[in-house]
Amino acid sequence: MRRDVLVTVATVAVVAGVVAACTGKASDGTASPTSIASTGAAPSSSPSGLPYAGAPKVTNPLPASVLAGDPCKEALTAAQTGFLLGAPLDVFNDTTPGVGRACSWSNPESGSRILITYDTTTGQGLSKVYQNTRPKSGVWKPLASVEGFPGVGHAGNPGQEPPADFCQVSVGLADDLAFDVSAVVGQAKRGVVDPCDAAGKAAEAVVTTLKAKAA
Repeated sequence: MRRDVLVTVATVAVVAGVVAACTGKASDGTASPTSIASTGAAPSSSPSGLPYAGAPKVTNPLPASVLAGDPCKEALTAAQTGFLLGAPLDVFNDTTPGVGRACSWSNPESGSRILITYDTTTGQGLSKVYQNTRPKSGVWKPLASVEGFPGVGHAGNPGQEPPADFCQVSVGLADDLAFDVSAVVGQAKRGVVDPCDAAGKAAEAVVTTLKAKAA
């Protein structure tokens, strides 16, 4: 999903606790995120041929059932959205063609947005991102642990200045299962808050919620 699509569907505020926790600086540019994830079938440990393209292996996978629900209802708790996003919030339920269900939250006052996409169709986990998105990204930040799961932040295009307002973090929940968090930082925080840090904080909250669902 490209940034222009993300802006059209409306997304989430990276204010409150996220803004307080994030530091760093990015510059304007054009983002080109690509979603990933898996089938909505049974628990997965090490499907044949996965991972590939340099993607890290998921050592403690979650079952695919954690992404079977509605992300607007199950990706984040009310307490998490309050901490991450502040208020007021606009919530929009959507579907990303060829990927899966999605939900966006936006703060109309700050202009900050976040979109969470469950990939329940590709069955390739982070491998798809490493193969297809990495060569097209100007920003590529592997994350060793997002609450115990591997992830990567990516944005922009090669040879261009990194975007100051956008980043997408993809997280592998199993070798064949993943979700994306796309974050847009409001105007007041651009150049102050690293959008990949903001997306990472939101991704940590999503993993915490999904782990609780799997327990």
